[in-house]
Amino acid sequence: MELFYFVVFGALGAVVAALELSKTSKDRITTSPAFNSFKNNYLLVYSLMMAGDWLQGPYVYYLYSTYGFGKGEIGQLFIAGFGSSMLFGTIVGSLADKQGRRRACVTYCITYILSCITKHSPQYKVLMIGRVLGGIATSLLFSAFESWLVAEHNKRGFEQQWLSLTFSKAIFLGNGLVAILSGLFGNLLVDSLSLGPVAPFDAAACFLAIGMAIILSSWTENFGDPSENKDLLTQFRGAAVAIASDEKIALLGAIQSLFEGSMYTFVFLWTPALSPNDEEIPHGFIFATFMLASMLGSSLASRLMARSSPRVESYMQIVFVISSASLLLPIITNFLVAPSKVKGGSISFAGCLQLLGFCTFEACVGIFWPSIMKMRSQYIPEEARSTIMNFFRVPLNIFVCIVLYNVDAFPITVMFGMCSIFLFVASFLQRRLMAISDKPKMENWTAIKEREPEAEPLND
Repeated sequence: MELFYFVVFGALGAVVAALELSKTSKDRITTSPAFNSFKNNYLLVYSLMMAGDWLQGPYVYYLYSTYGFGKGEIGQLFIAGFGSSMLFGTIVGSLADKQGRRRACVTYCITYILSCITKHSPQYKVLMIGRVLGGIATSLLFSAFESWLVAEHNKRGFEQQWLSLTFSKAIFLGNGLVAILSGLFGNLLVDSLSLGPVAPFDAAACFLAIGMAIILSSWTENFGDPSENKDLLTQFRGAAVAIASDEKIALLGAIQSLFEGSMYTFVFLWTPALSPNDEEIPHGFIFATFMLASMLGSSLASRLMARSSPRVESYMQIVFVISSASLLLPIITNFLVAPSKVKGGSISFAGCLQLLGFCTFEACVGIFWPSIMKMRSQYIPEEARSTIMNFFRVPLNIFVCIVLYNVDAFPITVMFGMCSIFLFVASFLQRRLMAISDKPKMENWTAIKEREPEAEPLND
């Protein structure tokens, strides 16, 4: 069965290469030299930021276990990270609109570097502080950089369609190629060079420091709300009213929470799904395969977004249905394929089928990221972009904390079934968003801020 992994990886690699090399003029967007310089600068910074994130991921649980902590204590540390992202991250991320997006990006670098430094301590309290800092950093990573990019892109007068090119390339590199290289580099540091499980965190801090230096030297500051009022509660209230009074923003938030909630749950479930009887599976190689599938998705997204038809709101309905079906495979194989009772060994036939389904889901993830970024750039008001994007992450973080706390309470098939239902619901919400996407925007940000939150119900 070991040959199966190489066949899947090779096939995905060949398809990605074919897609990239076979692009025609219809699949490419004609841009200006000034935009290309701006885009490449952002992609370099974003790739460094993602390298700092990806290097840590595979070794967090392993590092905690080497310090002698059990599954329960490690679970509490993970819950603290998501809880921090929900509570403190929402506040800090929202400050980006008032205090400046460039400043928020620098804060991300500093916060995550401090989080990496705490990994040197085996003290539970110090590690808990590190998880809280990491949670804040995660909120900034998924809001401040995108907010800065959209505002700076518009400020420089570049065409709106060019933004989708930056989004798709950012996901292709940051969530695909950089993730694969980070996994290999981390493996080199820990296994080949025997530098210990804390080495990837030190390397991550170095990448983050380099990225911060580039931000400080080449990025200009931009803000969301230009008014003199710096009151955070007013900003929160205005963001809540914007979500409640514009159905398109509310739908976008619900779609994002449903998909990302399923995606993060999948992260916890794929290992036990592929090795229910403690089969020996190459975790690092499978992770790299998933990232290659994600690159395939982002490459497809770049082709789709380069054309005027189909629209993002249209093809994402199909993407959600496919992703929903792909996560049903563990349930289907559980009923149709007789489970193996032999402990250990290589991956089973059912595991091979599930791996193909999981690669399909990861390809959908690759399409999702640049597509949701483009929709956010269209529908979320510039003045409160970071605030609203962090609001979207609140239900996501609550959901992930609940899943982590009850991960052993439900059979794995129930968890996959729940994720599949969420994704199917997301496709219905996407259909509704498509139906109302041409409706004019609500009133401007100044008028929204002056209204009370409960004054405006959802539009039909």
